[in-house]
Amino acid sequence: MIAVYIIEYIFIAYLGFASLYIFVFGFAGLFGLKQKQKPISKQRRFAVMIPGYKEDEVIVDVAREASQQNYPDDRFDVIVIADSFMADTLASLQKLPIKVIEVSFESSTKSKALNKAMAQLPEDYDVAVVLDADNVMEEDFLNKMNMAFEGEVYAVQGHRIAKNTNTSFAVLDAVSEEINNNIFRKGHRVLGLSAAIIGSGMGLRYRYFKNLMKNIHAIGGFDKEIELRMLKEGKIIEYLNHAFVYDEKVQKADVFSNQRRRWLSAQLHYFSKDFFTALKHLIKKGNIDYFDKAMQFIQPPRIMLLGILIIISILSVIFNPLHFTIFWLSITAICILAFFFCIPTRFYNMKTLKALLTLPRGFLLMFGSLLKIRGANKKFIHTQHTSTEIDKNKTKTP
Repeated sequence: MIAVYIIEYIFIAYLGFASLYIFVFGFAGLFGLKQKQKPISKQRRFAVMIPGYKEDEVIVDVAREASQQNYPDDRFDVIVIADSFMADTLASLQKLPIKVIEVSFESSTKSKALNKAMAQLPEDYDVAVVLDADNVMEEDFLNKMNMAFEGEVYAVQGHRIAKNTNTSFAVLDAVSEEINNNIFRKGHRVLGLSAAIIGSGMGLRYRYFKNLMKNIHAIGGFDKEIELRMLKEGKIIEYLNHAFVYDEKVQKADVFSNQRRRWLSAQLHYFSKDFFTALKHLIKKGNIDYFDKAMQFIQPPRIMLLGILIIISILSVIFNPLHFTIFWLSITAICILAFFFCIPTRFYNMKTLKALLTLPRGFLLMFGSLLKIRGANKKFIHTQHTSTEIDKNKTKTP
């Protein structure tokens, strides 16, 4: 019986820490993000890079949208890195005012595509902006990025926001993205720590990014490797809460499961790889940012955290002594309150309520993904995108 109690206390400590963590940063995300307004010294030259693998259905529209930025035409290039595109798609892309770099690999990855493209591009860019093949920047995105790079700034994450909420899974994915934005980006910057980057909708100093990428060959989670290397060097990653990039949310259960399996595998890989190094940097150099990032990787996904806490709380009420029940109910309340801090008011509607009915299925899919993550970071798992219109009125944060 003592062994059972010890195990339960360990779970209380782990899940309690995870809940308190998102509560603190979620609460911080309620406050305004103060960013110093500096005079614009110049209009920087941007390389907007869009790597895509078999993205024939969406890439032409995405490239066209990207080329229509409210920014001087001679100060940015849209570069589509085309991996395994059809001939008709390539012909359509060639008609647009963009650059097309064709690549082909025995085993395709985003890091390979970016490295191959930058090896061919000129060195006269100031900032690299990386998009996914389904991403659409709002019209003044580059203007906002240009302002953000005044001073000693090396990386800026834009606010990735849902392009679509046309299915229950898409709604859940959109809500999940906003929760993560509030906790891991806005909340972190409010408290003086670096924002997490996502792998798209982000800008980095071009030459720094190019040199950094030469040593990055990740199959999955290349953005996490970039982030860890930057934080290890003591560099701050900024966040632009009002610079929007529209991103397609997953619409089907199988896509949701595959995507989460890839993310979970990358998280566990980088936790095991960097935790002790980050701990050493915390003790010797006081590098809180790097250690905080390593600790993020051992946290359970938010949907799993909520599901596990609800199940344990119900069981605790039925079977546990009172003091354990109080612990579990308190932790669950903290977790739920953190979510309330993070979810934008536009999601408080019947559509979201309907989507919440699919949460049990989402929890089971996440749990199933956890059981199948072995080796997922060692092979390329492609998320297929479809053509969807942007509902800006229903997706943009007020």
